[in-house]
Amino acid sequence: MPDLYSHFMNLGIETHMYASQWFLTLFTSKFPLHTAFHIMDVFLCEGMQVIFNFSLALLKSGRKDMLSMDFEGILKYFRVSLPKKFRTVESAQELVQSAMSMKVTSRKLRKFEKEYEVIMAEREDPVERLENENRHLMQENMRLDRENDELAHELITCRLSLQKEIDEERDLTNSLEVEVKGLKQQLEDLAEEKKHHEQETIQIKEMYRRETEKSEGESSRNNAIIVDYKEICTQLSERLEKQQTSHKQTMEHIRNKVQGCDNCSGVFTSDGNIAASEPALKPEDIDPRLAAASLQMRELELDLAHTKLQLVESQCHVQEVEHQLNAAVNELQEMQASKNSWLQKTFTSFKEATTLKKE
Repeated sequence: MPDLYSHFMNLGIETHMYASQWFLTLFTSKFPLHTAFHIMDVFLCEGMQVIFNFSLALLKSGRKDMLSMDFEGILKYFRVSLPKKFRTVESAQELVQSAMSMKVTSRKLRKFEKEYEVIMAEREDPVERLENENRHLMQENMRLDRENDELAHELITCRLSLQKEIDEERDLTNSLEVEVKGLKQQLEDLAEEKKHHEQETIQIKEMYRRETEKSEGESSRNNAIIVDYKEICTQLSERLEKQQTSHKQTMEHIRNKVQGCDNCSGVFTSDGNIAASEPALKPEDIDPRLAAASLQMRELELDLAHTKLQLVESQCHVQEVEHQLNAAVNELQEMQASKNSWLQKTFTSFKEATTLKKE
């Protein structure tokens, strides 16, 4: 590649300006890892001379681009553009193939070393060498100053962005602390409300127990009243049947006796009933047993009606108590469900706020 060599000489670019990092770090300082791995494998297998193979292959791959560049462009090309060409595995494999195709042997290297020493001895001019070195050092110093300015600008930008992020994080932390305090206060209020609800629950349970016992007592009394009422009705029915049978027998006996009398035979009809046209009997003519039975029947009917009325009232009272009890139980369940739901939401919000603060 004599044309590239001449171009480097015209610009004052020497080998150590771009190849020193290659040789010192085995191409690991600038190139991607997979490319460096390939180079390391070949280096371990073939030996030291493969470093020159890869150097020549890299120069060959960038030859066309560097022929059209100036001093600074070539140095930047070695630092940035050339390593980017070997980002993929395929490009790294092509680089290895190109390097292995280069015929660089130990004999050639020794020959080139002798020729270089001869050339340098012939061209050695202290003044010119110092001037070239001075010019190169000035260019390198300018490049370093520019890089220093770029790094300083980047550092200031990073500091500003970092300070902005810190301020945002502080604001977020303050807001989260305020929210945590509010949640703690809400938690305390909820704990107090829970305690109050528990006391109300205990009171409602006690009231429910008392009402239940009262309802059970009233129900037991009502059942006893109903049993007594049924027993009384049964006794009254039996007594009424007996009195009706006795009354029929008495009427039959009286009718048999009256039929023998011509004056009194018209009191009864042919079917055994008293004739409607007969005058009313006097009180002294009415059988005292029949009057007492009629009076007792009326009293029993009144007692039966009064007992039925008490039974209906007790049933209504029982239904009312059951309705109040069901309403109290439903209200207690709704209160418990709403309390649990609100507590769950509050605990969830508290956990989320704490997680955000930790992050």
